[in-house]
Amino acid sequence: MVIAAIETVDYHAAGEPFRIVSRGLPVIAGDTVAERRAIVLGAGGTATAPRPGPLDDIRRLLTREPRGHGGMYGGFVVPPDDDEAHLGVLFWHKDGYSTACGHGTIALGAWAVDSGRVAAPADGTARVYIDVPSGRVTAIVHRRAGRTTAVTFRNVPTGIAARKIPVTTSRGPVQVDLAHSGACYASVSATSLGLAVTPDRLTEITAIGREIRAALADEPATRHPDDPRLSGVYGVILHEELPDTGTGLHQRNVTVFADGQIDRSPCGSGTSARLALLADGGRIATGEELRHESIIGTVFTGKVVGTHPAGVLTEVTGTAYRTGEHRFLLDADDTLGTGFLL
Repeated sequence: MVIAAIETVDYHAAGEPFRIVSRGLPVIAGDTVAERRAIVLGAGGTATAPRPGPLDDIRRLLTREPRGHGGMYGGFVVPPDDDEAHLGVLFWHKDGYSTACGHGTIALGAWAVDSGRVAAPADGTARVYIDVPSGRVTAIVHRRAGRTTAVTFRNVPTGIAARKIPVTTSRGPVQVDLAHSGACYASVSATSLGLAVTPDRLTEITAIGREIRAALADEPATRHPDDPRLSGVYGVILHEELPDTGTGLHQRNVTVFADGQIDRSPCGSGTSARLALLADGGRIATGEELRHESIIGTVFTGKVVGTHPAGVLTEVTGTAYRTGEHRFLLDADDTLGTGFLL
């Protein structure tokens, strides 16, 4: 196996990595980003078990040790669906390919402006339109004195699929809420499971997240009403209440996604799911702010900004910072190949 040098620009959004690959990729067939993702997954492949191929070799090279790690996340920049968007992206993680990624959209917005790909004022905002497998999203990049200070992620509409689904777990019965916000998220109270969203409980959190995801595998409400490619639980959000801030609700969460990967950020598209559920429960009104903390204490703020026939419209704001620029190589004699996961 020979892989040419792969160049990346790395960011983190609220602590969650996002590795951007914009050059040196093989041609990916398909007329839309959603089609390209389906082709990359391959016949018989799934979101967490894609078929082998040249592009997936690159994903594995960048997510596995010694060049990556089990918490790595990133995206391949691809052509958008049409000329009204600036770029498209295939999101990936250690196990495969996702349909949505809010923290990645925040990072991509910062990168598009920081790199000069999208023009932006020294003071004010610029809009970066990005086609992702679940639709078109917007990154509103906030600028001051020539620097990017924050990015607001405007998501596709979030639809509530079901409330209070009973799930039997090894820690007892719980009730789970489901929402489709570019991907399907299952929300459950950490307190109801006897857990706190803290790093010292991470092993237990990961185990129960995987357990709940598996228990919902055949749940009809996890099927997307319009696009079967968006069906199935992507992430399990364990959340807990914190004292309200002066501007609104305050919660902490951790999202267990794919096959037991942990989001270090408060999860961008997961925050959209939480906002829609809170609005449905009458706990947050349009325009009110949710302060959403991650398991490491980083913060996104979110709000409901309107409604749409397909669901609730949300915006999530956070920061993204460049952490490095890399040129990865694979020596033809390297017996580890694309690497390993522990």
